[in-house]
Amino acid sequence: MAKQKGFIRLKGSLGGLTFYKNNGNDLIRTTGGVDKNRIKNDPAFKRTRENMSEFGASATVGKALRMGFANIIKTMSDNSIVGRITGLMKKINSVGTGIRGQRAFEIMPNKILLEGFEFNKTMPLDAIFYAPNTAPTLDANRSVATWVVPDFNASNYINAPEGATHFKLVLVSTVLSDYAFNTPLGKYEATNADENETNGIAFSAELPLDGMVGADTTLTVDLGFAAALPATVAVINAVGIIFYQDINSLFYELASDNAMKIESIG
Repeated sequence: MAKQKGFIRLKGSLGGLTFYKNNGNDLIRTTGGVDKNRIKNDPAFKRTRENMSEFGASATVGKALRMGFANIIKTMSDNSIVGRITGLMKKINSVGTGIRGQRAFEIMPNKILLEGFEFNKTMPLDAIFYAPNTAPTLDANRSVATWVVPDFNASNYINAPEGATHFKLVLVSTVLSDYAFNTPLGKYEATNADENETNGIAFSAELPLDGMVGADTTLTVDLGFAAALPATVAVINAVGIIFYQDINSLFYELASDNAMKIESIG
C-alpha cells in the first residue's frame, strides 16, 4: 500500500494498480482478485460457480419470504434479519434434491428449519408474551389461517416495556414457493410464481396491559385461494405482539420490545 502525492488524485484501476480513498487518505495498491471470465469458465473454479449460484438463490428465496412480511417486518425485526434468513435458506438448499449449484429449495419437507424463527433475535417472543395458546391452524385448502389465544391476565403473561399501556396481537400468513433451477435460463425460479408471496395480516384491538383481556382473542387471515394449494408451496404463519402508549385516547406505537416469530408452517 502506498500514498498518492501531488494535486492530481486518481480513482479506479490502471496498469495493475488500484487507486482508492480510505479514511481521507488517497492510497494505491496492486490490483488483486481473479478475472471474472476465469471464474465463469475455468474448470478449477467449478465449485466457486456452484457456491455462487446457490448463495445468490438463497438471497432470492430469502427476499421472497421477507416480502411476504413486508407490511410489518420493519416493526418487528432487527438489523441482522436479511443475513439470518439468507442463512436459513442456504441450509434448506444444502439438503435439496439435485446436483451442486442447482439444488432445489423445498420448503415443506424442511419446514423445521424455519419454525421458531425470531424476527428480532434479541427480543424473542416467548420472553415477551407467554400466555397459553396453540399454534395457528389452516383450513383444508391452506387458505385460511386461524390463531386463538384464550382469555388471559395481561398483567401476568406479558413482559411489557416501560411506558406501554396497551398491546395488539398480530397474525401474519404468507405463501413461500419452492424454487428450482431452470437449466435453459441458467437461474432459479419459483415453482409456483402465482401463489408466491401472497400474504395477509390480522390485528387484535388495542388491549390494556392490566387485568384480564375479557374474552378469547381469535385472529383470522384469509389468503383467498379457492382450491387447495399444491405441495410445492408452504403457508408460513407468524405471530407477534406490538406495544402502544395511550396518550389522550390516541395510541402511539412503541419502537422497542415488539416481537414476532414463525409459529407454524403448513
